[in-house]
Amino acid sequence: MRKILILFFLVVTVSNAFGQGQAFIGQDTAARPIITAVPFLMISPDARSGAMGDAGAAISPDANSAHWNVGKLVFAEKDFGASLSYTPWLGKIVDDMNLLYLAGFYKLDDLQAIAFSLRYFDLGEIFLTEDGRTPIAPNFRPQELAIDASYSRKLSEKLGLGVTGRYIYSNLAGEVPVSSTQVATPGNSIAADVGLYYNSDLVVGARDGNLALAAVISNIGNKISYLDESTESFIPTNLRIGTAYTANLDPFNKITVAVDFNKLLVPTPPIYETDETGQYVYGPDGNPNVIDGRDPNRPLVNGIFTSVADAPDGFSEELKEITIASGLEYWYNDLFAARAGYFWEHDLKGARKFFTLGVGLRYQVLNFDFAYLIPQQQQHPLAETLRFTLGVNFVKANTNNRPDQQ
Repeated sequence: MRKILILFFLVVTVSNAFGQGQAFIGQDTAARPIITAVPFLMISPDARSGAMGDAGAAISPDANSAHWNVGKLVFAEKDFGASLSYTPWLGKIVDDMNLLYLAGFYKLDDLQAIAFSLRYFDLGEIFLTEDGRTPIAPNFRPQELAIDASYSRKLSEKLGLGVTGRYIYSNLAGEVPVSSTQVATPGNSIAADVGLYYNSDLVVGARDGNLALAAVISNIGNKISYLDESTESFIPTNLRIGTAYTANLDPFNKITVAVDFNKLLVPTPPIYETDETGQYVYGPDGNPNVIDGRDPNRPLVNGIFTSVADAPDGFSEELKEITIASGLEYWYNDLFAARAGYFWEHDLKGARKFFTLGVGLRYQVLNFDFAYLIPQQQQHPLAETLRFTLGVNFVKANTNNRPDQQ
């Protein structure tokens, strides 16, 4: 069972890379989820946002801001922070897949901050066979990683902008022969994030609070290939727009409500022409003929800009590609936090729907966060996903940041 699951995951991950991957989806003219290479870049790496339904673009900054929105990093209250997160992945089914995320930041001054992070995804051991029986290579552990370097700067007392450079490495099959003339090789890509963050103190009724707004485009980068240039796949370029409102109920209690909207800036799978037997009809270029939508084999920049208007069903389908992440965070005396959230994705675009719960603890310079995922669907592969984060923060910065940024 473990081998079947992992191989299924590999097929989903690189279905665009090996041959006509988009065509596999075209069989179903209703369900057209967007499939990209290296989807591990979209997995929530830390327990705080993981407990808030994967909302993180506009919540107060911490060491994990480089993933969610590098633009807010410079607003961190501390001068230096670091965190280590661990997520056993698909833990109800396999016992050797996990995601590790190490992140740290340093404020150069009140106007600038830098950050570095490492994301490592271990897909566990697989057994490569031919015809389901004959081993074709020694046991292999697919691995993926991303290394980030970030810079964040205040444009004003309320507005921040940040950029991240990212190196992506994906080794899903080692050097395994795919055909008599082709051998699978590790994929590599270079990508960037751009994040914008705005926050302003507000007074609502008798209580003071803070409103934050965020916009982030992540993973703007080269396509990735595991064979050659003819089998390149888009990486998960994503637009995230979020907001968060923090209300200080009294000197000891505060609550934050956050919502993120996400849309992949990747071509939507089209509908392909088929013959009377259900097989694809190919054109002179060797690709299946598209009868509705647009050919997904487009250049990077073209694919990003046209991805908002290329769905076969038009604007209504584009709206279905938006996921919603919402979360709630309560802090008591900046020592104990309780969190909850909900993530929603349309049934025809992946159907991920789950609740999340979590807690957070702080003691002097240490903080610990825990998250637990509860899917709506029974027997879901993500059931009971756990996330753990251990962090440290040093030296309170002498800035005029808002009081809720802890």
